[in-house]
Amino acid sequence: MSNPEQELIQTYFAPLAGDGAAGLMDDAATWVPAPGMDTVLSTDTLVAGVHFIGDEPADLIARKALRVNFSDLVAKGAAPCGYLVNLGLTTAQDHGWLKQFSEGLARDQEEFNCKLLGGDTVSTPGPLTLSITAIGEVPSGKVVRRGTARAGDVLYVTGTIGDSALGLEVLKGRCKSVDDAYLIDRYRLPRPRTECLPLIREFASAAMDVSDGLIGDLEQLCLASGVGARVNADLVPVSEVVGSLAALDPGVLIRALTGGDDYEILFSVSYKKADAFEAACTLDVHNIGELVDGTGVAVSTTAGEAIEFPSTSWSHFD
Repeated sequence: MSNPEQELIQTYFAPLAGDGAAGLMDDAATWVPAPGMDTVLSTDTLVAGVHFIGDEPADLIARKALRVNFSDLVAKGAAPCGYLVNLGLTTAQDHGWLKQFSEGLARDQEEFNCKLLGGDTVSTPGPLTLSITAIGEVPSGKVVRRGTARAGDVLYVTGTIGDSALGLEVLKGRCKSVDDAYLIDRYRLPRPRTECLPLIREFASAAMDVSDGLIGDLEQLCLASGVGARVNADLVPVSEVVGSLAALDPGVLIRALTGGDDYEILFSVSYKKADAFEAACTLDVHNIGELVDGTGVAVSTTAGEAIEFPSTSWSHFD
C-alpha cells in the first residue's frame, strides 16, 4: 500500500538528508558534534500572513525559514551544521510548490554547508506553517550569550537596519521608495552574518540577532546582562534607500529602529578590546553606542535630542 506522506518525503526531502538522518526512513536522527565542539540549537516557527506574506515563491519561503535560525546560531558564535524541518501544509501546497521549496532548501544547504536531518509533515486547514530547528557548532566553551555584557562595553551592529521593515511596508502598499525591489529582497531573504563568526567568537562579550527590532532587542540584551544602554541614533547604519525616506519623514527612522526582521547581529565588546576589535574588523560593522550602569535604553542624536518610541519592537502578543 502506498503511503502519500512517505512518498512526499522520499521525493522532495530524502535527497537533502545528511549523515545520521537514515535517509529519512527512521523516527529519529543522530548527531555527533565534531571533536572539541559544543552543539548549539535554535528553533523558529514561521506562519503565513504573520512572518511572511504567504504568496512568495516557495524557494524564498524555505530559505527565509532556514536563515532566521542560522542568524540565531551566528549570534552564539556557532556555524550551521544541520536542521530539522516541520511543515504544516494546506491544499495550496501542491507538488510544484514542494519541488520549489525543496530546491530552496538545497540551495541554502550548499551555501551554508549543512544538511537536513529530519522533521515532520502534516496537513492543516491553514495557514501554511513551517518550523525549523537548526543545529550549529561552536568551539567548546566559546558560546556567546546575551547575558554576559558589562557596563562600559561598546555596542556594535552589522549591516544596515530597517530595510526589511520598510520592505514589508512596500509589499503592503504603505510605502514607496526609489528602490522598492531592494527593500522587498531584504524582507524576503535575510543574510545570516556567518562571515562575522571569527570576530564574534574572539571579541564579543554578548550578542543576539536583531529579529524583533534593534531597540527592543537591545532592551532584551540589557535586561539579561543587568545593564542599560546609550545609543546614538545618528550612528545606527541605514541603507541609502532608508536614509532618503527618513530625510522626508522622521517617522521612518522610528519604524526602522523598531520594525524587526533585520537579522543583523547586535553585540558588545569590552572597552579594553574595542581598539583591537576595530583594528581586526574589515567587515560591515558599526559602533552605535555603549552599555552603562542602570537599566533601559536611551536613544538620542549627536546633538543630544532624545528620541522616544511608542513601541520598541514587534511582538506576537501586543
